[in-house]
Amino acid sequence: MDVNAAVAAAAAIAGLCTGVIAMLAFRWSERDQARPTRTSLHTDAVLPPGVDTVLSVLRSSAVVLDESDSVVKASSAAYALGLVRGGKLAVEPMLHMARDTRRDGEIRQVELDLPRRGTGRGEALAVSARVAPLGSRLVLLLVEDLTEARRIEAVRRGFVANVSPELKTPTGALSLLSEAVMDASDDPEAVTRFAGRMQIEATRLTNLVQELIDLSRVQNDNPLEDAEPVRVDELVAEAIDRSRHSASTKQITMAAGGTADLHVWGNRGQLAAALGNLVENAVNYSPARTRVGISARRVAAPGGDLIEIAVTDQGIGISEKERERVFERFYRVDPARSRATGGTGLGLAIVKHVAASHGGEVTVWSSEGQGSTFTLRLPEAGAVRDRSSTGPDRVDEDDDRPYDTDPNAEIPAPEVLP
Repeated sequence: MDVNAAVAAAAAIAGLCTGVIAMLAFRWSERDQARPTRTSLHTDAVLPPGVDTVLSVLRSSAVVLDESDSVVKASSAAYALGLVRGGKLAVEPMLHMARDTRRDGEIRQVELDLPRRGTGRGEALAVSARVAPLGSRLVLLLVEDLTEARRIEAVRRGFVANVSPELKTPTGALSLLSEAVMDASDDPEAVTRFAGRMQIEATRLTNLVQELIDLSRVQNDNPLEDAEPVRVDELVAEAIDRSRHSASTKQITMAAGGTADLHVWGNRGQLAAALGNLVENAVNYSPARTRVGISARRVAAPGGDLIEIAVTDQGIGISEKERERVFERFYRVDPARSRATGGTGLGLAIVKHVAASHGGEVTVWSSEGQGSTFTLRLPEAGAVRDRSSTGPDRVDEDDDRPYDTDPNAEIPAPEVLP
């Protein structure tokens, strides 16, 4: 009996100890769960309720700083702009603004030009920074990227500055010529001469307005939604017909050649205007009794076959410095010649935007005194090619025919059009 009692007593004592230990462990676990973690100290426990959600939906880059200038919360856009590095605000002027706002509670705003990360060209990143107090200890910094807005504004100002004199020139000429006609009402020959000049200036003004309209339609470079297969042969024939009169006047021979029965995806009107501009430029900038060639071929590309349409002239050529700017609006290699031929300086800009909106590109090769080659590359309408008749019409990328290198090169199987 004494042994049994001793065993029972020992079991009771062991159970009591186990219960005490379990209770202590439970209490310790509750304390650990209630203790704030490092993450909660910097987000949930510090930020006022709802602020984290609001910051996550803002388009601006957001940074929240505590009293020690440490970053409590930062959006992904803030990291992408390089505002936050190593848990600290990396832009010194913004840091000074935050400290001043923490001290006096006033809201501050400033526009800054910051160096762009990862570029060695010194390009500036234009931003607008606004600092405001957030509670008693935190400071909120909102940064808006103004780079694209400033670029668009600069383009708009440049466009207005360029188009104003272009519009004033023909309208001013029409005004003066109309006065001359009124003064020469008793001289039929003078009236006829002035009326002819008025027609020229009116045509120039009409062309300028039309090209401004065309440029406004394609300058967004948005992909086409209503693309269709377009025959390259028809585009070439239309471009040649458009410049036939001016070429005949200068005794310039136009030759078309290359691979037949090619198709591209796109808007027929825009493609015809783009290729027409290239051919017209080639004729206008070529001396008399020279040759302009238009050729088309298929080339292999990783994303699908492309159609290359090359326009080659034997004109004055383009210097390397000017070659980078020929696709700018209103830029002219030879302003005097361009005005004499009625050029507006918008033709190549339209070509560039048409190519971009069709998923292609336009490039230029040129040598001063020898001529130029403008090459329009566009995606091929593959379904039409599959249905077409078989024939030796494929040209690989390593084809050595110098469409893009030599303006005097022969174009295979040319069809001479006087």
